[in-house]
Amino acid sequence: MKLDRIDINILAELQKNGRITNTDLADAVALSPSPCLARVKRLEKAGYITSYNAKIALNKLGETATVFTEVTLTDHHMEDFVKFERKIRTIDEVIECHLISGGYDYLLKFVTRGVTHYQTLMEEILEQDFGIAKYFSYIVLKSPIEKLHYPLTTLFKPEK
Repeated sequence: MKLDRIDINILAELQKNGRITNTDLADAVALSPSPCLARVKRLEKAGYITSYNAKIALNKLGETATVFTEVTLTDHHMEDFVKFERKIRTIDEVIECHLISGGYDYLLKFVTRGVTHYQTLMEEILEQDFGIAKYFSYIVLKSPIEKLHYPLTTLFKPEK
């Protein structure tokens, strides 16, 4: 399915506000409501829109710690990567896991109740033999920029 400028604009608007009414979305992308709704349904069916979510203000619920962790595996066979990914997927506090190039194998993002909770969690992970040779932790002190949307209109400019 080839996306045009209007499709990209619809996606850009929806990722900023998943609860926008169809009428307001249609106005924002310069369409009438009926064709706008048809495009949204088509984008959903094609898998471009995978979910609608709520952003939760964690700071209102209590104190948390965000920790980025670099992980290097002991062995580098395909089954070692599969085993690690299968096991790390079961840890609720891991909210992102990225296989990367460079000096280590994975970059993980944890959100925990605090540093002590994170350290306890890492000790449990190491005891369960996830295949980790070493890890380095980076505790987030402040997040001055946290974007929840991709710059779609910049990344995917339609061809002229």
